[in-house]
Amino acid sequence: MQQSIIYALSDSIGETAELVARATASQFDLSRFDIIRVPYINSVRQIEEVLKTAASTRSVVCHTLVSTKLRAAMAELAKEYDVATIDIMGPMIQAVQQATDLTPKLQPGLMHKLDQEYFRRVEAVEFAVKYDDGKNPWGIPKADVVLIGVSRTSKTPLAMYLAHKRLKVANVPLVPEVPPPQELFQMPSYRVVGLIINPYKLNEIRAERLRTMGLGPDASYANIDRINEELEHAKRIMHRLHCPVIDVSNKAIEETANKVLEILQKGSQKAEQHPCQEGK
Repeated sequence: MQQSIIYALSDSIGETAELVARATASQFDLSRFDIIRVPYINSVRQIEEVLKTAASTRSVVCHTLVSTKLRAAMAELAKEYDVATIDIMGPMIQAVQQATDLTPKLQPGLMHKLDQEYFRRVEAVEFAVKYDDGKNPWGIPKADVVLIGVSRTSKTPLAMYLAHKRLKVANVPLVPEVPPPQELFQMPSYRVVGLIINPYKLNEIRAERLRTMGLGPDASYANIDRINEELEHAKRIMHRLHCPVIDVSNKAIEETANKVLEILQKGSQKAEQHPCQEGK
C-alpha cells in the first residue's frame, strides 16, 4: 500500500510541527506514514514547491509558520493546489491575542532560543556545584569567573546566583595552611574576583554557624585573631593575583552579583581592546 506523507513545515527548526505530525500518525498505523520535516521556510517559493509536490501524492501539510505573510501564502496556495493543510500556531496566536489584547512578536525560533537559554542555565548550575569550594582546580580554567575568599564570604550562594545568569562559576576558599591552586595565576585578572569582609561581621557569621552546628562560639573558626590572620592571608593572595576585590560586609547577594557582572563586562571589553594583555 502506498505510503502517506505528512510534511511538517516551519520558519524555524520545525520540531513542534514534526511532533504534532508524529502524534497524529501514531493514532493510525505509524508505519504507513512518511513524515518529512522542512525547516527554515522563508519564502513563498519554498511553500509552493512543497505544495506542488504534496499535490501529486497522498499528502497532508502541517506548519508552525508565525509570519503572517507566509501563513497567508500557505492558505492561498493550499486552495490552488488542493492540498489539506493544518495551521498549528496561527489559531492559537490569534486566540491569545484576542483574549489578552497583547501583540504577538511573530518571530520564528523563540521557543528554541528559550530552550537553549534553559539548558545553558542548567549547565552553569551543574558547573557551580561541581567546582564549589575548591573541589577540583581543573575546573578553574573553564570558568567564566572564579570567586576567592575566606570561609563564609558568600562564595557558594553568589556562585549559584551567577549560575542562574548562565555564568560558569568556580569558587576557591583561601586558607593560610593551604597554598592556592596554581590555576588561579593562569587566569586573566578580571576573571578572578576576591571577596573580603569586615572581621567582626565575619566573627558574628561564624559564631552563628557554630551555634547551628551545636558547637561553642569559642572554637578557633570564630576566633577574631584567627579571622584576622585568614583575611590578611587572603588579601596577600588577591594582591599577588592583581584581581578585583569586593567588600561583601554589608552587601546583599544581588548587589555583589551586579558588581561581579560589571567587573566581567569591563574586563572583557578591555581584553578585546588589548588581547595581548589578557593572560598573566
